[in-house]
Amino acid sequence: MTAISHHIPEPMLAAYAAGNLPHAFSLVVATHISICAECRAVVEAHEAVGGVVVEDSGAFAVSASMKADLLSLLDDPIPEAPVYARSGPYPGPVVEALKGREPRWKKLGMGVRQDILAEDKHGSVRLLYIPPGQAVPDHGHNGLELTLVLQGSFTDETGFFGVGDVEVADETLEHTPIAGAGDACICLAATDARLKFNAFVPRMLQPIFRI
Repeated sequence: MTAISHHIPEPMLAAYAAGNLPHAFSLVVATHISICAECRAVVEAHEAVGGVVVEDSGAFAVSASMKADLLSLLDDPIPEAPVYARSGPYPGPVVEALKGREPRWKKLGMGVRQDILAEDKHGSVRLLYIPPGQAVPDHGHNGLELTLVLQGSFTDETGFFGVGDVEVADETLEHTPIAGAGDACICLAATDARLKFNAFVPRMLQPIFRI
């Protein structure tokens, strides 16, 4: 894998460490830090600071019933969650989101495919498969989009993005991503609002594709 050049912004890493990110963005951050030592170190630093703050916080009194409820919860066995290893181009957090299955690709046209991993009122996260040399229709953004490259590469108006790179797009960016030569480009993309497609056909199909 080539060196990672585009990272998660530190305020977002801090929000992730504090547990304040929506699920869609948290999955992208978790996947990125699983392969990026630099951003993983930043998250660990924020977590360490948070731990110190908790330790330095003063104790406060609770009712006897609340104390009993808390102690009973500590006595309950914690179910062991399965640990997912990397599978092909998919790091552990993505394999976990897939629940160990292979992606269920749905065609979007021109060879582009997607698998929506999660969707709620706060946003959505999906895998995108883009054949070599294929462009994603020109579009802008109504909110924030994080796109993490898992395989292959793409270029757009802002530069080149290879495996491990994350593009952070907001309302100021309008672009036309184009997959690079070689392997198909597979990305993990999270959004908190629908995209703004400029062409009529993508706009017409947008409610069907939920993107």
